Amino acid sequence: MSRSRPIVTSLVVLLAASGCSVAGADPVGGGPGTLRIVLPEEPPTLEPCDASLTATGRVTRANITEALTEREPSTGSLEPALATRWTRTSATSWTFTLRRGVTFHDGSPFTAAAAAFSVKRATDSAIDCNVDGYIFADSEVTATPVDDTTLRVTTSKPDPILPLRLSFVEIVPAGTDPDSRVREPVGTGPYRIDEWNQGRYLRLKRFPGYWGKTPDFSAATYVWRAEGSVRAAMVTNNEADVAIGLAPEDGAGDRAVEFATNEVSYLRIDATKPPLNDIRVRRAVNYAIDREGLTTAVFAGRPSGQLVSKGVTGYNPRIGPWPYDPERARRLVAEARADGVRTDTTLTIIGRNGIYPKAAEAMEVVQDGLLKAGLKVRIRMLDVNAWLEYLLRPFPTGGTGPTLLQAQHGNQAGDAAFTMGQIYGSQGAQSSYGTAELDARIDRAQLASGGTRQRAFADAFAYQNDTVVRDAVMANMTGLLALSPKVRYKPDSATNDEMRLADMRRAD
Repeated sequence: MSRSRPIVTSLVVLLAASGCSVAGADPVGGGPGTLRIVLPEEPPTLEPCDASLTATGRVTRANITEALTEREPSTGSLEPALATRWTRTSATSWTFTLRRGVTFHDGSPFTAAAAAFSVKRATDSAIDCNVDGYIFADSEVTATPVDDTTLRVTTSKPDPILPLRLSFVEIVPAGTDPDSRVREPVGTGPYRIDEWNQGRYLRLKRFPGYWGKTPDFSAATYVWRAEGSVRAAMVTNNEADVAIGLAPEDGAGDRAVEFATNEVSYLRIDATKPPLNDIRVRRAVNYAIDREGLTTAVFAGRPSGQLVSKGVTGYNPRIGPWPYDPERARRLVAEARADGVRTDTTLTIIGRNGIYPKAAEAMEVVQDGLLKAGLKVRIRMLDVNAWLEYLLRPFPTGGTGPTLLQAQHGNQAGDAAFTMGQIYGSQGAQSSYGTAELDARIDRAQLASGGTRQRAFADAFAYQNDTVVRDAVMANMTGLLALSPKVRYKPDSATNDEMRLADMRRAD
């Protein structure tokens, strides 16, 4: 997440409600110097402490708001942002030296008091910030200003990656509402919010008081179109400069740019309800999915067997994708049925529109495989806000029955701590099931450092894959965006989560 690294934060010019527009007829009116970006969906929120949500982070992180530290995705190194350096002063204490001369969009100065307030707001408030469950889990963090440019952060137990965790705490002024989500956040980033016409467009303008290098583009206009072919056509028709979340068949042509991502698609198995509480059925679900077929015919990527990609601390190279073995899936289901497991109970796939290209088609392929294995399956495709109710605790309790949640996880932080606790821990913010043994393995790994940390997390992934089987990992996704010839930009593995407007350059 260095200043030099390319990352986008996208959305573009507005299309007519019919799904196609006439060039030059955009009612938003970007004008010269405006970067036009089109996204698959509108951000559900711009609340800074929810910036770990992909749809929110694309817009807010490093554009509107900034953190104390930032990770360079190509090297994994942690670099300065609003903090210039940091030192571990004891097993449970760190001291951060803050950048001088930084101003928030409202004109107030950035100080250690604002940083301390932001840490508390994100990790210890009634807002239920996504970053709290995702990044800090049950960690107790206390931030104390020593003086205007010095911040002391302490933890209840040793945390060797605290500076990395703080790269997800977006800094806001101390006057921000501490108890409620904000609609239009104030930050220190190179862009400020100009206008958010909910349901239509979002416009950012360059912040003249920004402490860093002035970005090339004076403004950015975001819009959202669900159809990938529409997003691609907006770029090829010069109605947009950047379109993300595309599939090869969307027709971007020579405007298409392919890139590796840290996103992994998977199904979260609700292992608390029959028949999914029987491990044989969970294994059958995995054997019934044709991962090669999905990545060949439906979406771009490569089959995977774990929720982190190569380069993340804890990645286990010994875990491969589950093989496609429909006959074995049928035998496992039949064996469970013979033992009295109610395999005739209908499973509901909770899908999300726009989570990746051809999301509904992917779930239809999965459904077909599960039906052939002898399971009963229906699909419910939801928009992001309704889907989020199933992703995060507390989960809906009435009427749905056993579920398979279509999900995607991107570990942009580069450490398995940001995957294991929240997704596999018994009390994780996104976890529907865990075990005491897996919890213990995760806890041990989180306290470790260096090579010991790598091995401990790799072993925890192997234990989950072999013994718990809480999900069906499908593929490490490949990203595809369309880029106008007017813009120079090189996407990287963090682009889907945090797209930096400052890394977009004029081509002329």
